[in-house]
Amino acid sequence: MLKTSDKALLALAQQVGALLKQNGLMLATGESCTGGWIGQIVTAVPGSSDWFDRGFISYSNLAKQQMLLVTPMILTRFGAVSEQTARAMAHGAIKMSAAQVAVAVTGIAGPEGGTATKPVGTVCFAWSIINQENQSASSRTCLFNGDREAIRRQAVATALQGLLELLKDIEPRCA
Repeated sequence: MLKTSDKALLALAQQVGALLKQNGLMLATGESCTGGWIGQIVTAVPGSSDWFDRGFISYSNLAKQQMLLVTPMILTRFGAVSEQTARAMAHGAIKMSAAQVAVAVTGIAGPEGGTATKPVGTVCFAWSIINQENQSASSRTCLFNGDREAIRRQAVATALQGLLELLKDIEPRCA
């Protein structure tokens, strides 16, 4: 049985899935601090194989490089927890999959690992979509409060909400 907060995440995932299916698009995820939670909640939606291609859990910098093609220069210059890295992860998720839409998340869920400039609760997101041979991405950084689970849950909700915002700008396609 799902927790109440997970039911809210499932409802978001169902809305994302409906928009992806309506537009004939596939989703890929690039996850670090959420550890596959986005992939778990979208695959909890019956029929998600119609619109979810795959998820990449790239917790280490090496995994980000190998699986999502994040360059060492980006990681060195901006850090693993940065919008630049999140955008590179989203672009890589599309490039390494059959998806046209991607969401990427990287952050510091705690309880340790924070710094003065990137405290625990700092989470960077990117959303990317391929439209007519062009790939665009948007990104944002959030600072969440709470324990590790609360931070991760808020990150999953934000990732899904961002997908909804991205997909609502798409013109419905003709069947």
